[in-house]
Amino acid sequence: MTAPTTIPDSDTAATTDHRVPVTVLTGFLGSGKTTLLNYILTAQHGKKIAVIENEFGEIGIDNDLVINADEEIFEMNNGCICCTVRGDLIRILGSLMRRRDRFDAILIETTGLADPAPVAQTFFVDEEMQTKLRLDGIVTMVDAKHVVLHLDESSECKEQVAFADVIVLNKCDLVTPEELDQLERRLRGMNAVARIVRTTNAQVELEAVLNVGGFDLDRALQQRPTFLEPEYPFEWAGAFHFDEGNATLVINDGPDPEMTVMAWKLPNTTADAIAEVQDRVAVFFSADPQEIAPGQGFTLGTTPVSVQLDRGGEKRFLLNLPERGAYALFTQHHPDEFSMRVEQQGHVLAAASEHVFNPEHEHDEEVTSVGLEFAGEFDQKKLNSWLGELLMTQGTDIFRMKGIVAIKGAAQRFVFQGVHMLFDGRPDRPWGETPRSSQLVFIGRNLDRQALHDGFHACLA
Repeated sequence: MTAPTTIPDSDTAATTDHRVPVTVLTGFLGSGKTTLLNYILTAQHGKKIAVIENEFGEIGIDNDLVINADEEIFEMNNGCICCTVRGDLIRILGSLMRRRDRFDAILIETTGLADPAPVAQTFFVDEEMQTKLRLDGIVTMVDAKHVVLHLDESSECKEQVAFADVIVLNKCDLVTPEELDQLERRLRGMNAVARIVRTTNAQVELEAVLNVGGFDLDRALQQRPTFLEPEYPFEWAGAFHFDEGNATLVINDGPDPEMTVMAWKLPNTTADAIAEVQDRVAVFFSADPQEIAPGQGFTLGTTPVSVQLDRGGEKRFLLNLPERGAYALFTQHHPDEFSMRVEQQGHVLAAASEHVFNPEHEHDEEVTSVGLEFAGEFDQKKLNSWLGELLMTQGTDIFRMKGIVAIKGAAQRFVFQGVHMLFDGRPDRPWGETPRSSQLVFIGRNLDRQALHDGFHACLA
């Protein structure tokens, strides 16, 4: 097990990153990786790219073959790149760096059955690699027509999606727009922070896959404002003003035979009041719910209820309210999907404010993502200690970690990424007049969002 690298003092680090950018191209068998690779090699982009090709026999060339005098292709011919990162890959990368003047970037294509994690780890494990190369991004090709056959049974396919900085959704002409939207929602549920590019025959703008700056969260937020919205176990919350006594939830048949609901006391009915409690509610909402049948009631508390919606039309559930005031209802699905309404004393109540969570996401039971953001500055020693302990104890389940952090006393942004138990980070450009705000993203299995939130928050200076 390798301990994570500690955060270096920004005063002693270079402000400009002169390391060679490396792009890892991955994707399940038949997704179109080689098609994209050939497109990159023949496109007029003015870049000299060294390629490490791992699909033995697909291209069949000698190690030093130069294509169009612009690209060099090296072939790893002894099987899966996962098994050779300590040998052939490091050897080839070392050989490449002795000819640094002959290329501008490196592209590594893995086999369709490769777990991309060991490839990414190469750029953290070897100290010489860290000083000369930087992992610019992991680009995952996804076969829009056939990937659903593999997502449920292939851990490699899932991890290729989970590790991606960019997902190229290929062969879009082979599926309907509805199927494409459904697939994209599922991919978003597995990796909420990757940029998804739709294409046919792997024809993409090269800027989408080369020099992407995979962990440049500022750019990602510009492209998609909801980019860092964390995964919640509920899709909707509404704030209501109730009188003391009983209110009624009227719920009709919907896409699921049940729906989890939770009620929470609020200081007022504003959207800000919902935002203040949503993280705390999420912790309790994720617990095993108590099942209730139509006609039964529930009260406020830290245990969610699962309302049973057997076929047969409209169902009514009672909510007991101990006092008059503002309350929030959190629901697993959007109320519109179940024609849900809230009544009290014979009147239908409208939510004074509401919020829709994860509007583009569907949850995958194994792989999820967590995004955190805090204003203010962080204590360097506290952050080092927390990240070290976290990655040493939970690194197996953390596929990717990346972020931008404001360190107290440092004029520069600190940009980093981690792969399982390994961590790499460096000072970036100065903050200047930009407000100091830190973002941290985790992608992996069994992620405890509240624990990550509390741990990160405890590191504030």
